[in-house]
Amino acid sequence: MAIGARSCGRGPPETPSPPLGEGRGGGADGLVRKVPAGTTPTDPSPQAGGEQKGGAASDCPAHAGDGREGRAPTDTPASAPLAVICGAGTVPFAVADAVERRGQRVVLFALRGWADAAAVEAYPHHWISLGQFGRFCRLAHRERCRDIVLVGGLVRPPILRLRLDWGALKQLPVIIRSFRGGDDHLLSGIGRMFEGAGFRLLGAHEVAPEITAPPGPLGRFKPSAAVEDDIGRGFALLNAMSAFDVGQAAVIAGRRVLAVEAAEGTDAMLDRVTAMRAEGRIAPARGAGVLVKAPKRRQDRRFDLPSIGPGTVTRAAQAGLAGIAIVAGATIVAEPQRLIEAADSAGLFVVGRPDPESAAGAA
Repeated sequence: MAIGARSCGRGPPETPSPPLGEGRGGGADGLVRKVPAGTTPTDPSPQAGGEQKGGAASDCPAHAGDGREGRAPTDTPASAPLAVICGAGTVPFAVADAVERRGQRVVLFALRGWADAAAVEAYPHHWISLGQFGRFCRLAHRERCRDIVLVGGLVRPPILRLRLDWGALKQLPVIIRSFRGGDDHLLSGIGRMFEGAGFRLLGAHEVAPEITAPPGPLGRFKPSAAVEDDIGRGFALLNAMSAFDVGQAAVIAGRRVLAVEAAEGTDAMLDRVTAMRAEGRIAPARGAGVLVKAPKRRQDRRFDLPSIGPGTVTRAAQAGLAGIAIVAGATIVAEPQRLIEAADSAGLFVVGRPDPESAAGAA
């Protein structure tokens, strides 16, 4: 599972997130700001920003999500910052950079154990744990944030392991119902929690369209006529699977379905194809077959858009595939220059195809 965009070959960062209540450059309001070069960061107090272990009631708005206190401002000026709730990988920072280039401020709400702590330091930020809905609402309200983007890799946690604060406990029936289904069902339910608290959720592709795949080839190589047939078959398969809220990727070779993504994610699925090839269970020669990735039909695209990165290309090459086919404008490309270089070096094609839902809407 991912928030906003699926993981691109990156799991939890090796650099640990700061312990609870700690960070660099933290002010009395709990925001960790960029520290000017040549200055010494000020160490915050152990309870910077009022963060308390155990999710005490003071960690959240008194009535988060019920239409009273703690709702995000409805009169947010255009200069208000964008809240980016970020998980693992480089995509959250690509989104933040794109938004800042347009002149809008961003505040990162970095998920402990997932967001890259070293990279987070370059932006104004707060650290939050999964389940600290109340803390997020309080801090985002203080920052005058109304718009939110959820983006980055994240493994779906067991509900009993969530660190719920008081604000989240008040939403427990919604959380339980949301966990009873696939990832799209879960993320849509969590999204309704934020909307109930007065926030507006946006997709990463809406605030940073330049990070999505363009139509046509990325790099020097193009698919052959035989692979084109596999690409069409792969997109048809993913479309048919959408009703079951399963995965967003499949591997097709010679019109045969070699693998379908489920809870393991794209990387593990490709590793499985590599293992099957090593065991002699795959007949097509190396350089045949394609990884196809696409959003689920009618999914809420503010969450969990498919994504690819250099690591995806590396694994596809190891699996002996000819290339990767994705949906243009609906797939996030992490580190595009590195991805193109990796694809060209491996002799793989990466191609963006028209979005069938956009075509249906235009018709």
